Amino acid sequence: MQSAAVGTSAKNFAVGEILPVSPPQAPAKFLRLAHLRQLKKCEKVAAVCYRMRPSGVQFLLVQTRRGRWTFPKGSVEPGLTHAQAAALEAFEEAGVHGRIQEIAFTHYIHHKGRDGVVKRIRVNAHLCEVLRLESPAERGRNRTWFGVIAAKEHLREGRKNVHGSELARVVDRALSQLRGFTQEN
Repeated sequence: MQSAAVGTSAKNFAVGEILPVSPPQAPAKFLRLAHLRQLKKCEKVAAVCYRMRPSGVQFLLVQTRRGRWTFPKGSVEPGLTHAQAAALEAFEEAGVHGRIQEIAFTHYIHHKGRDGVVKRIRVNAHLCEVLRLESPAERGRNRTWFGVIAAKEHLREGRKNVHGSELARVVDRALSQLRGFTQEN
């Protein structure tokens, strides 16, 4: 009995020899790059950007295309830590250069709705001390500094009470974390 090497054409086989049969293969599937994140449960990260002023802490919020105020946030890019991904979002959406806390100080649930279906997405929040600003890479982003009370009010605007309260809670947790930093120093 003779054996055939893979890749040998059928005309090289001896008469009467059994040809190896490959199972039928499904046509190759192509995937849009935009859908890659939907295939895996990707985590979101946010940069809670702040600066210290004599009047107190101020938070830098960005306005979404729908006009809501929020923290710069996005998905964790492959090869980046959560902190690096949050810093990248702060740079892209608000033009932030600063120092970011490596470990998330809290998380919140982002509610994203489309066609009547609401997805609950966990967002890990990292504190980011803003050292300087430049023009954001993303156009059409309105970034503005707010004091604590105004930041919480703007985060509640245009959202259901539960969702707005969740974002306001992030500001309270950030303040608590920052007080701990200043007491240690």
